[in-house]
Amino acid sequence: MGEQAKRTPGDTLTRLRYRWWPDHLIGEVLAKPWMETAIPVGVLVAVAFTLSGLIPGFLSEAQLASTARQAGELGFLVLGLALVMIGGGVDLSIGSIFALTNFVALLCLHELQWPVAPAIAATVLTGVALGAVNGLLIGYLRLRAFLTTLITLIVFRAVYELVNADHATAIAGHLPDSPAWDFLGSGLFLRVPAVVWVFTGAALAGHVFLTRLRQGWHVMAIGGSRRAAHNAGIAVRRTVAWTYVASGGLTALGSLFFASRLASVGGDIGQGLEVTVLTAAVLGGIGLGGGRGSVTQAVVGLLIVLLITNGLTTLSPSGGVNRMVLAMILIGAAVIDIRWVKNRHRIVSRVYVSPDFLELPPAPSCAPSSATEPGTVWAMNDKLRSVEVIGLGQVEGPEDVILDEDDHLYSGSRHGDILRFLAPDYQRREIFAHIGGQPLGMAFDRQGNLNVCVGGMGLYQVTPQREVRKLTDETNRSWHSVNDDSRLRLADDLDIAADGRIFFSEATRRYEMSEYAVDALESRKSGRIICYDPRDGSTRTVIDHLLFPNGISMLPDGESFLSAQTSAASVSRCGFEGPKKGRIQPVLTGLPGYPDNINLASDGHFWLALVGMRGPALDLAMRMPAFRRRMTQRLPFDEWVFPNINNGCVLKFNLQGEVLETLWDPSGVNHPLITSMREHKGWLYLGGLSSNRIGRYRLPVDGSRPDLANFVHYAHRWGAGFSRGAAANPVA
Repeated sequence: MGEQAKRTPGDTLTRLRYRWWPDHLIGEVLAKPWMETAIPVGVLVAVAFTLSGLIPGFLSEAQLASTARQAGELGFLVLGLALVMIGGGVDLSIGSIFALTNFVALLCLHELQWPVAPAIAATVLTGVALGAVNGLLIGYLRLRAFLTTLITLIVFRAVYELVNADHATAIAGHLPDSPAWDFLGSGLFLRVPAVVWVFTGAALAGHVFLTRLRQGWHVMAIGGSRRAAHNAGIAVRRTVAWTYVASGGLTALGSLFFASRLASVGGDIGQGLEVTVLTAAVLGGIGLGGGRGSVTQAVVGLLIVLLITNGLTTLSPSGGVNRMVLAMILIGAAVIDIRWVKNRHRIVSRVYVSPDFLELPPAPSCAPSSATEPGTVWAMNDKLRSVEVIGLGQVEGPEDVILDEDDHLYSGSRHGDILRFLAPDYQRREIFAHIGGQPLGMAFDRQGNLNVCVGGMGLYQVTPQREVRKLTDETNRSWHSVNDDSRLRLADDLDIAADGRIFFSEATRRYEMSEYAVDALESRKSGRIICYDPRDGSTRTVIDHLLFPNGISMLPDGESFLSAQTSAASVSRCGFEGPKKGRIQPVLTGLPGYPDNINLASDGHFWLALVGMRGPALDLAMRMPAFRRRMTQRLPFDEWVFPNINNGCVLKFNLQGEVLETLWDPSGVNHPLITSMREHKGWLYLGGLSSNRIGRYRLPVDGSRPDLANFVHYAHRWGAGFSRGAAANPVA
């Protein structure tokens, strides 16, 4: 295959820098959903330690108990506002609702002398009714949330001032004799304020609602895109209205504990509270644009605000400083929120996309034969010019093709269908099954089940009765991986061992199906080979850290298989059992193109598809990781350096690494970008991930090809039933 190119000291340093400097680990950490919570938590810790250094006893038990009591009371308001904001709205009337419900609670208990239970019910119902006013105007009448709640803030405040003027004296003159009411305000359970226990229960319920219940997902979806949520069948208006109703009810709960603790109906109750609560929500990471946030973020933001306000109060600055500081924090948090949301993907991609140094052996010459130069086995020919076309325009993205024992032809489609072209002429087509995703590699087992790797979904099976089953969509997680690499992102090709175990490749654990080109360009060893055992339903990784593993073909020893590593332009023999378990032995290296699927030939050798051809520019770029990173950041996808995918090529090789035959389509007209091939009864069927057809090439008959007895011998020797196209269907 050629000698290894001489490596310069600069290449060595580049290789070491991009292999061991953990850029991709930093990117994976930043891409984690919990990073949006980790940052506010870090701010909370920094604020706590700073104030404890400035103020003696700031984190004492008594101070923490007081802060916890405040957090419990205001926490209900923050939860309500967070729910509204996640749904894409905002509630500026929350301070006025707090004042009115506080008044109702004290009116019922102090002046009307109701029992505690009816007074609590009346207070909560008042909050729900006030929230329903906002919900009706914003959810059903579709008024602007900011302007509407600003108006209701004024209206509710005016109502509070009117009723407070008539009843303030009577409320102040009567104190209820109720241990239950006193316990709400100042009681302790296990040395923790009662309000903290109730708020903790509400927070846990809110977390379950947002992360586990369908209605919570609906709120998230509406905040992300109301139009998309509507098109998905979600009741947008009703859901938005209910978020405001819930906000009003939660605000009423907070006012109940406040009323039981202070029993005050002063004129400044609730004034400016909306700024405090809004600052807490935004500072915790609740998105101003909706569709983003969690209960944990809301609680963390609240604690930050309370620590800052309590610290400023202890330091006794001049009047107005507290609110000015909160306003400045709100502005800063809003700017960070808007800029982060807008640029988060770009910021993360700068470190997440982390190309590695890759130096490939020199490619062999593929120059065609001439009168003076006879050429090599790699010499370009025009053998694929006679390819027959099946299903032109009737199939999109047939990445793999396979035939059953009745000669029917199967292929996947980018629409998520398994198509079947009926023998003998393949003119009639039907949808054999709909799986979804992007069906890729396929293999029949001995029971006639069609096993399919589906990009983005995992390993699936279609029974002869066309029943679709999910076999597995996850494997064992690596203990050292930052990413949750248990989920299967790009299951690619598969083969079936004699004992029924299914071995399949996952090209990358870092990127989804739609981003596979980024991983191929990154050339980091993030692929693996996985085994699914139908006997016990287990799935485990058998070989890890491969360069975009792709095609798989089982070997007759029952202990190893062939695997194509696309990015490495090589094919290797991988042991999964026996004395060579875990060993990888090169079979083909320095290929002139990038290998894809591998399938058994009728003579016991193997067919291999080259999905794209190497070139000097691409080989050079693979030794320049910084260049490839800048390319992915600054250039659109269609301007990246890519392999030449217009020269279709199929080759035959043996286990000794000898290339026996090559089939070319140098013009790229008949069948460009070949990703798979199956030999069946003297024909070679061709598939392509970006094709709109299936090709069929008539293999020439000569003395070098095996007879029927030899063919059946190899089919029996492999012992995998219908796992490979050639071995599944002996020549009749």
